[in-house]
Amino acid sequence: MSIVDWPEGERPREKLLTRGATALSDAELLAIFLRTGVAGMSAVDLARDLLVKYGSLTGLFAADQAGFCAVKGVGVAKYAQLQAVLEMSRRAIQEELQRGDVLSSPRAVRDYLKLLLAGRGQEVFMVLFLDTQHRVIAFEELFQGTLSQTSVYPREVVKRALAHNAAAVILAHNHPSGVTEPSQADQLLTSALKQALALVDVTVLDHFVVAAGQTLSFAERGLL
Repeated sequence: MSIVDWPEGERPREKLLTRGATALSDAELLAIFLRTGVAGMSAVDLARDLLVKYGSLTGLFAADQAGFCAVKGVGVAKYAQLQAVLEMSRRAIQEELQRGDVLSSPRAVRDYLKLLLAGRGQEVFMVLFLDTQHRVIAFEELFQGTLSQTSVYPREVVKRALAHNAAAVILAHNHPSGVTEPSQADQLLTSALKQALALVDVTVLDHFVVAAGQTLSFAERGLL
C-alpha cells in the first residue's frame, strides 16, 4: 500500500507536522528524506531496508557512495542530498559551539563528535581547540591509524595548540570496534598529552571516545 493510501495521521510528513519530529521513528524520518519508494515498496519500507542494511542511522550516514547507490531505489542524487544534510547538521552544531562556552553545551559537543567520528572505518584522533572563554577556535583531524591503534604524537598536538593560540583543548577519537570503553593505551596517551600541554599552559578539558553512535567522557569517568 502506498503511503498516500495510509490514514492521514499515520503518514510520516503529516505526523511530523502535527506531532513533531520526535514522534517519528528512524524509518519514518528517513522516509520523509527519501520521499518516494520503489515498485512494491513504500518510502517507509525502503527506509527500513536501508536501516537493516546499515544497522542504524549512524551506519547509514557513514555509508560510502558505491554501497549506498547499490541499494535499489536510491542513487547519486539521494547520496548527495544525504551528505548535504549531514554537513548542514555539522555546521549548525559548530556555529552553536562557536557562539559560547562549550562547557555550557555538552550535548552539542557530543552530537558534533558523533557526526564527525561515528562510523569511520579506521581510528581517527581529533582535537577541538578553544580560546580562554572556551569557545571553539578550530577542530582538526590530526592522526589516522588502523582499526586497532593510532600513532599520536604529543609534540604535534602542542604545536597545533600554539599555532591556534589555544587556552584549552578537547580531545576525541573513535573506536571502530564499537566499544566505547577506553583502553589502557588511551588512558596513558591522555595523561601524556595532558602533561605536555600543561607545559605551554593549555588545559585538557576532556577526552571523548566515540563508538557506535555513543560517546564516553574521560572527565565524567574521573579519568582526567
